[in-house]
Amino acid sequence: MSITAAAEHPTLAHVAALAGVSSATASRVLNGSARVSPTARQQVRDAVDRLGYVRQRAARAVDRRPRSVAAVVCEPNARLFADPFYSRVLAGASAAFAERDMPMLLAAGERPASLQRYLSSGHIDGVLLIYCRSSHPLVVTLPALGVPVTLIGRPLQTSTLPYVDADNRGGARQAVEHLARTGRKRIVTIAGPPDVSAGVDRLAGFREGLERAGLEPGPIAYGDFTRPAGVHAMTRLLDHRPTLDAVFAASDLMAVGALHALRQAGRRVPEDVAVIGFDDLPLAAFTQPPLTTIKQPVEEIGAAAARQLLALMNGDHAEPCPVLPTTLVRRQSA
Repeated sequence: MSITAAAEHPTLAHVAALAGVSSATASRVLNGSARVSPTARQQVRDAVDRLGYVRQRAARAVDRRPRSVAAVVCEPNARLFADPFYSRVLAGASAAFAERDMPMLLAAGERPASLQRYLSSGHIDGVLLIYCRSSHPLVVTLPALGVPVTLIGRPLQTSTLPYVDADNRGGARQAVEHLARTGRKRIVTIAGPPDVSAGVDRLAGFREGLERAGLEPGPIAYGDFTRPAGVHAMTRLLDHRPTLDAVFAASDLMAVGALHALRQAGRRVPEDVAVIGFDDLPLAAFTQPPLTTIKQPVEEIGAAAARQLLALMNGDHAEPCPVLPTTLVRRQSA
């Protein structure tokens, strides 16, 4: 069989041949079976991605149950319920689905194999994947099984899946430009994870802002968007650049951690060090001092992604993947 000359609509046999496994093994991977080696599992996922394989789903019966969707947050349960960002994006999505009388199931993507079996078994008609890393199995396997999928968060790797995101790059650039306009010269950043598009794009915007302002790049510390990560990263930055006079944190929670670390180090905000976050969570107005931040339209992102998914489920022509604007919210920290 010629893999390069595969049919216009690739079959499971094409996937198996490209992956170098049997059709039975390829089928077990797509069905979420645990009886497959990690190597074979990855080979099948890579083949599915390369070929764009999509399994045809069974036609809907006339008397089938009402349609429903699932929102999968690709983070541990503890993070899902601790970070207010997720509750806001889910509220926006849920409201948009409710307008169509469509219930939304919530799930965490900690156990992708068992979750994949449920989501592809006919119980769910479409899935929102919220900030899934490109390596997450559901990003490949659900579309291959014919499940309509929309992403919240730009995929890092080339993908045909529709997505909705904020202008993370432009927002970070705007934060740095504000710091430079107010006289800050030694600007550092607490960046997000390098395997998540929000982390990558906000770091790129930070660098662009420095370049536009004619400032030298400062040290970079990475965190996972949580408050403890902000404390740890800020402490490291103070050790490496004691003369820093501003920090851009890629999330409000990391900015809150940075405020704590600066206070512990005896640095005044904003007199000694200016701090800007990203998100504009409700807590940003109640920090000491109140946090200047980049506001992203979180609820609107959830609603726009829900509308994209509904269009996909209905076979309608979806709008181009929207990137929603961000704005600077000035408070007392910068």
